Amino acid sequence: MAEEGISDAEFLKRLSVLYGEGFVADVAGQLDAARHEGGVEGGNPERVAEIKERFTYRMHDLGQFMKGLLQRFTQWFNTRHKRTGTLWEQRFKSVIVESGTAARTMAAYIDLNPVRAGMVEDPADYRWSSYGEAVGGGRKGNGKKAREGLVRAITSDRVVDAEEGFDARKWKEASRSYRRLMGMALERKTLNAKVATSGQMKITKNDAEALESGDNQTVLPELKMARMLRHRVRYFTDGAVIGSKRFVNDVFEASRERFSEKRKDGARKMRGDAKAAAGTLWSARDLRVGVG
Repeated sequence: MAEEGISDAEFLKRLSVLYGEGFVADVAGQLDAARHEGGVEGGNPERVAEIKERFTYRMHDLGQFMKGLLQRFTQWFNTRHKRTGTLWEQRFKSVIVESGTAARTMAAYIDLNPVRAGMVEDPADYRWSSYGEAVGGGRKGNGKKAREGLVRAITSDRVVDAEEGFDARKWKEASRSYRRLMGMALERKTLNAKVATSGQMKITKNDAEALESGDNQTVLPELKMARMLRHRVRYFTDGAVIGSKRFVNDVFEASRERFSEKRKDGARKMRGDAKAAAGTLWSARDLRVGVG
């Protein structure tokens, strides 16, 4: 039924993931009755759409989906462990991220969460992270899903063969730049390092980087961005949209009705602990200095 979105079978299949067998059977009965209402072919399509709408709005809204998921997990966890109260510290948040630099930076920031929390010294040692799964290989020894996800984040701004897509086999190539970013964030020296100085900042570069950068114009900004990842950057959780100035402004124009009439554009310069990204990455929200 194209006019109603997903088919009845698919709709009920998705419901069965969240609801019990009896509840799903009741909804199936309501749909069947609506389909045969009035004894005419097709029944009452408006009634069918109304029944589905009670549930499908959450299937197309990430915020609503996560709200329901977290609530149900909390109920299950509390029942199993005989406890009450909330389980999650904060509400679910999501950010629109542009492909390229923004996606790579955000991926690295997330994978460095356990390091910032003092849980591990190397993000690869944290078993629940995509990076740890990709490096460690996972239970099946290949870490395929994690590698596909990181390959997408690392190379999503480049031309990709439509048939190959973001194949996990590209992990070896893509991981080089990602490991380099992680290494700089953790201030690890590379092999055959050369050291240059700029003010009070010490820069570690390998031979290729030294030749490429010349007067440090390439390495220094990247190093500052990497070091930024060691701090909590509130823009990455509360910035709403992260990317180039043009990208943030384009999203702003597409969602103009969500903002006040006084606001002229969407892109806001990053400040505070995120100032190293100023001019490279922009945010849709202008967060106060000193809070992240």
